[in-house]
Amino acid sequence: MRKKVTVVGGGFVGSTTAQRIHDAGLADVVITDVVEDMPAGKALDMAESAPILGTDAHAAGISTKGGDYGATANSDVIVITAGIPRKPGMSRDDLLKTNYDVMKAVVEPLAKLSPNAVLIIVTNPLDAMAQAAFRISGFPKNRVLGMAGVLDSARMSTFVAAELNVSVENVHSFVLGGHGDDMVPLVRYSTVAGIPLPELISKENLEAIVTRTRKGGAEIVNLLKTGSAYYAPSAAAVEMVEAILKDKKKILPCAVYLEGEYGIKGLFVGVPVKLGAKGVEQIIEVKLSPEDKAALDKSAASVRELVTVLGV
Repeated sequence: MRKKVTVVGGGFVGSTTAQRIHDAGLADVVITDVVEDMPAGKALDMAESAPILGTDAHAAGISTKGGDYGATANSDVIVITAGIPRKPGMSRDDLLKTNYDVMKAVVEPLAKLSPNAVLIIVTNPLDAMAQAAFRISGFPKNRVLGMAGVLDSARMSTFVAAELNVSVENVHSFVLGGHGDDMVPLVRYSTVAGIPLPELISKENLEAIVTRTRKGGAEIVNLLKTGSAYYAPSAAAVEMVEAILKDKKKILPCAVYLEGEYGIKGLFVGVPVKLGAKGVEQIIEVKLSPEDKAALDKSAASVRELVTVLGV
């Protein structure tokens, strides 16, 4: 019996996430959206691609405008992408109140129908929305996580590979902290074929890569002008979904609830974790330099400001 994944939000991020899960045959997929008919249309289009792609995964789409989430029952993983996207000039923090209302509307009914699911939050501002979903759902901390570090690390790896003209498969980047301008790309722990970046790239060029990584989302928003990134965010979410569904025990940077790890307590912040069938199965603590620890604390403080505003 195939697993079941619900993707909340049928926009670019949600539909691309659902498509990739369906096309790979990872699970049956349910797409939900408040827009009438649209999720059903996207799901049908997906389903009709199955004979060409050779996947027997099912795709279904439902409108939740009337509050009926019944088709999502007994999902193994729920990926929440719903919310308004960033527009040029907007920060992730500008999305705070509007997207918090979205969390309140969707998480409670989803949690009741799929009490054993793992929640993956993609909606921005991501760390604060993950904390909101954690409080609203009442789920244990290992089953609520945010997609951030996988995306931010992928962006950094893209820039490193271009700088050195090497395969992206050789590059392993490591980004901690909140999913915002204060994220913490750790160059000492980022490698190319096992070689630390400082041995391959000048300090000046590394600083430029770090800055571009931090502004990666805004760079795409400014180029698109009418939307935000979706190819890379959906790929990052799917990597997390696959690690959970296949019980891979894969170590990935994700936003998780910390209770003293890295000296941070009561807050969702991006750190490396082991992902498996239970969701977060272990938080990996690495030794940070004083500079990196200060940067992580600054990033966590930015997240705490947001969750304090929300009261979560």
